[in-house]
Amino acid sequence: MTFRNWPIARKLSAAFAVLIVILTLQALFVLQNFGAVQTAIGQRGRGFAVMALVLKIENALLIQASDMRGALLANDPRFRAGYDRDGRALDALIDSAIATTVRPVTKQRLDDTRTAIREWRSTVAEPLLAMTMHPQTRYEAQRLGGVDRLGPVRARVRVLVQGQEARLNELTTDIAGATLRMKAALWTGAGTAVIAALVLAWILTIAIARPVQVLTGTVKRLSQGDFDADCRAEDRSDEIGDLQRALVVFREAGLAKQQAERAAAENDAAQKQVVDTISANLSQLARGDLTSSITAHFPPAYAALKAHYNDAVARLRGLIGSVSDSAMAIRTGSDEIAQASEDLARRTESNAASLEETSNSISRMDERIRATAEASSRTVTRADQAIATVNGGRAVADEAVQAMGRVSESAKGIDSVIEGLDKIAFQTRVLAMNAAVEAGRAGDAGRGFAVVADLVSALAMRSEEEAKRAREQLTATQSDIITAVGAVQKVDGALSNISGDVAQVHDLLATMAADNQAQASAISQVTTAIGSMDRATQQNAAMVEETSAAARNLASEVGSLADKAAQFNTGAPMGRSTSRPSARPPLVPADFDRPVRPLPAAAVPALSPAAGDDGDWTEF
Repeated sequence: MTFRNWPIARKLSAAFAVLIVILTLQALFVLQNFGAVQTAIGQRGRGFAVMALVLKIENALLIQASDMRGALLANDPRFRAGYDRDGRALDALIDSAIATTVRPVTKQRLDDTRTAIREWRSTVAEPLLAMTMHPQTRYEAQRLGGVDRLGPVRARVRVLVQGQEARLNELTTDIAGATLRMKAALWTGAGTAVIAALVLAWILTIAIARPVQVLTGTVKRLSQGDFDADCRAEDRSDEIGDLQRALVVFREAGLAKQQAERAAAENDAAQKQVVDTISANLSQLARGDLTSSITAHFPPAYAALKAHYNDAVARLRGLIGSVSDSAMAIRTGSDEIAQASEDLARRTESNAASLEETSNSISRMDERIRATAEASSRTVTRADQAIATVNGGRAVADEAVQAMGRVSESAKGIDSVIEGLDKIAFQTRVLAMNAAVEAGRAGDAGRGFAVVADLVSALAMRSEEEAKRAREQLTATQSDIITAVGAVQKVDGALSNISGDVAQVHDLLATMAADNQAQASAISQVTTAIGSMDRATQQNAAMVEETSAAARNLASEVGSLADKAAQFNTGAPMGRSTSRPSARPPLVPADFDRPVRPLPAAAVPALSPAAGDDGDWTEF
């Protein structure tokens, strides 16, 4: 299969695949150089780290040598400790540098430097420090320590520094070369991709764009109705070839459509004749002329339509005639219903007036009975209050009798006390007399005592007199208490009689109140019955009003129906469909404009519907 016959998707995929391959090769080359740059940068980073450690090693070596000279000159233990500490730090730096570097040459140079430093310590530094420990050899050690014997070791360190600097310069050169190659690869890949894109665009234009442009022009001409356009199908098996073959089919379909349109135009002419004829007859039918029918000749395809139209007009003509006759009969019946409704309305109104008068009389009777019942209830309440008051008075009288009894008992106790005081006064007087006798026997020595005995005797006599007076007052008080108790008992008896009489009055009033309640209940039942009768009368009146209104509406609608039916010309005599009955006088709606007056709500308290009553007038 040639490239021309490839599907468009495959052509586009191949073009993009070429571009992707070129860009992929470019990316691989760039990635390769980028990896080399990254590797060189990493090696240079480690080289800088090793270089920093080498410089620290050189500095640490100088510091340890300085500590050694300080120990030789000052013979101070602190310099000796600093020498040992700096030695350990120097060894640690050398070990760290060996672990950091990956080049065998650098490792070997670091190992040689460590060997030289150890040799310097063992052959120079340690012996000199040992000589400073003895006064005899201290001066010699100081003299020898002034000579620079660190030259070979420093030469080793300098070789190490120079080698590391050379390695860093070499890595920098490698990074620059790899970067230059990466830039060259980017520019080369970009140019190659642009050239490949231009070549692929030219190929796709020849293989896809130009044929599509030709097809676009052909489709435009076909859409404008030019079916003479060249729609030759080329020998191609891709989408463009399929589209060319589809356009050939579309062109053939368009030619067939043109032929069908010419045949449809001929059918439209015949159809227009039928439509115009039916339109003219429908216009006469709309004006109410039901006598017209289609007499023109129709094509065979529309013969059934002509027959159906003529049959429908004939049926409609018969229907309108029947409607006119039925309207006249219904109007006569509605007039009779309206007259009967008038009579029934008058009778219903008379019944409602009678019920209203009866309800007013019973309402006044009910009010009087209810007032009497309320007065009886209030009287019973007052009687209850009087009974309660009398019972309270009896309770007070009982308390007074009890209080008098307690006072009488207290008086008896006081009498006993007075009797005791009288006895004490008598004994005191006897003692005073004995004392006076004894004082007389004593002569002058007992004269004062005799005076006192006389005074005591006088006081005893006065006590007897006061006790006598108190007993007399107490006797009078007891007599008054007995009299008061008798009076209170008489009051209690009177209150008891009053309580009995009030209880009898209470019973009589309760009986009267019960009778009044029974009469009020009976009157309420009568009122409820009259309310039910009034409600039924109101429902009857509503039914009469509805019947009368329905009869009037029916007469009006029948008249309107007859007038509308008279607008149609059925070919029948006009008098039959428009005649009006004259057997009854015209209705007078004004007699029924006033509804039956309902009973006043204040006169009939029980007119409201009972629970569960839905007020449906059909129950009546």
